[in-house]
Amino acid sequence: MSLAVVKSRALTGMEAPSVSVEVHLANGLPAFHIVGLAETEVKEARDRVRAAILTAGFDMPQRRITVSLAPADLPKESGRFDLPIALGILAASGQIPAPPLARYEFAGELSLTGALRPIRGALAMTFAVQRSAGQGGAFVLPCANADEAALVADVAIYPAASLLEVCNHFRAADDTLRLSRHRPSPAPAVTTYPDFADVKGQQRARRALEVAAAGGHSVLLLGPPGAGKTMLASRFTGILPPMTDDEALEAAAVQSLTSSFALARWKQRPFRSPHHTSSAVALVGGGSVPRPGEISLAHCGVLFLDELPEFERRVLEVLREPLESGHVTISRAARQADFPARFQLIAAMNPCPCGFLGHPAAQCRCTPEAVARYQGRISGPLLDRIDIQLEVGPVSPETLLSDAAGEPSSAIAARVEDALRRQLARQRKNNSHLSAREIDRWCKTDRAGQDLLHKAMLQFHWSARAYHRVLRVARTIADLAGAATINERHVAEAIQFRRSLRQS
Repeated sequence: MSLAVVKSRALTGMEAPSVSVEVHLANGLPAFHIVGLAETEVKEARDRVRAAILTAGFDMPQRRITVSLAPADLPKESGRFDLPIALGILAASGQIPAPPLARYEFAGELSLTGALRPIRGALAMTFAVQRSAGQGGAFVLPCANADEAALVADVAIYPAASLLEVCNHFRAADDTLRLSRHRPSPAPAVTTYPDFADVKGQQRARRALEVAAAGGHSVLLLGPPGAGKTMLASRFTGILPPMTDDEALEAAAVQSLTSSFALARWKQRPFRSPHHTSSAVALVGGGSVPRPGEISLAHCGVLFLDELPEFERRVLEVLREPLESGHVTISRAARQADFPARFQLIAAMNPCPCGFLGHPAAQCRCTPEAVARYQGRISGPLLDRIDIQLEVGPVSPETLLSDAAGEPSSAIAARVEDALRRQLARQRKNNSHLSAREIDRWCKTDRAGQDLLHKAMLQFHWSARAYHRVLRVARTIADLAGAATINERHVAEAIQFRRSLRQS
């Protein structure tokens, strides 16, 4: 046979469309051509495949070899096509049987020794195999990718260490040399998050973060250096509700696209804290081959932006749409990619350049113009999308020197989980995702609460978005209290959690 077809997968954002690797051997001068919109790293497969075939003890056909990656209009990148190309050449030249290959899909990068190197996006590709083949799907992958791929239970995963192992699987007369189906490793032990018991004082900030965790709200912590903003934010993931299986798989699939997934972090909420020098592309994602940015890597977890005004303003502006929609679309001339970005934003900042505006002991030396310029680096539309804006004051020496421990994260997390259970039973989503129509239905207040909210809107000149966000926070506060109706006390606390930046 001079023609063989092997199935594989490409990557386009979170999607993994099917690719047919067609290999044809023809008479003529020895040559090796790869066609089908292949990028540089795919074309370089010629040298890797040739060396791997020879090292594995097979013959490299001295004929005109044409490899077509179909469909031709789909961009192909990375070295994941090395393994299917090598198998196609060996099948087309009759060195391994071709019919059994049709039952499998293949992906893997070959080293010059024939060893299989790990690839990125293995979990996204396995999901695609499941959708197309169901329980009959079978996927051959490098050993390093087996654990993450096996998280998709309906697909048979066959890990291999080398090209020779894969070939022996199809050539072996008995089962001794065949690849074994990979079984998922035991679930890792639950990792302990940093505990809120380490935080002394800061009762109001702890309460605000509890409300944020219960309703999925975004938070801005405003306070002087050393007040504990970073310490509070780093413990936030420990009070979030446990991840569901679907959330864990979604988050793992995104991390798999950048090769950052590890089984040890399975079902752990992501916590991403990019440096303030990060670019807009690093934050939202992009590149000539679109890849997820920090906001997508924080999917189902927390994005912590410390020293918020130090980020470039145009970088912060890219957060506005994802905060509303929960996903990001990256468009390029040749392709478009969609990534999920349903994260909780926790931001921290000083009130002024020196950091001591409003400090009870230290004196601020910043001029009003400098304060206004510093706080003005954060645009009004972005602030409008942050549900809770809270001042965090310094902790007194007496509180720091006391031996009393704060309330542990486990106690806070129990209340958060109870509040979320009420939300899911009532509306099947958390409060931060309620639409305007759903707010009218589920966030009704009593008469006193309505009057208080009306006064606050007139005094603070809130937009419709701010009004809806205050109502969502009030609904969460009511859920934490086990109240069916939002009353004046819940509205008052929600208003206190939305204090605007001080300009003096």
